[in-house]
Amino acid sequence: MVLLELFWSFVKIGFTSFGGLSMIPLITSEVLSHGWMTASEVSDIVAIAEMTPGPLGLNCATFAGIHAAGVPGAIMANLGVLSPTLTLGAVAAVFFEHVKNNKYMEHILVGVRPACLGMIVGVMGTLLTNYLNTAGGVSLPAVAIGVLDLVLLVKVRLAVPAVIGISAALGLLCFGVLGLG
Repeated sequence: MVLLELFWSFVKIGFTSFGGLSMIPLITSEVLSHGWMTASEVSDIVAIAEMTPGPLGLNCATFAGIHAAGVPGAIMANLGVLSPTLTLGAVAAVFFEHVKNNKYMEHILVGVRPACLGMIVGVMGTLLTNYLNTAGGVSLPAVAIGVLDLVLLVKVRLAVPAVIGISAALGLLCFGVLGLG
């Protein structure tokens, strides 16, 4: 019964939140109301979920599920939190399959693509501004790693995981071993 409760609780969380920090109150409410964890333990899993790679909601579901019912609990909580995304993604795929050759959809996408690019550039500008205000300047080794990444992705067509690994190794070398940062 706990496995179904975990699944249903995290389905509700997945459908009613928008990811990231907006999930924390819902996760807290669900796990406390079922008695799966204490408030202190919820704070701990949120802190751990923020530090570990991957989406916050998925990490919290994993930790809460393991705490409540072991590995089967983690699986059910993960399936629950992923169900909304998978469902909406499948519905969107079916929708786009039906309208992919529609001239109106093509016109819409002509406008959407630059808007998405503009939002990405805007986020980059905001992050750069925040970085410059807190870090005090631009790190030339970090810029060099970024340029190298761009070349590896665009010109060499290296796979993204390989570029991430190379960047991580260079970051450790430059900022950890050599202390350039």
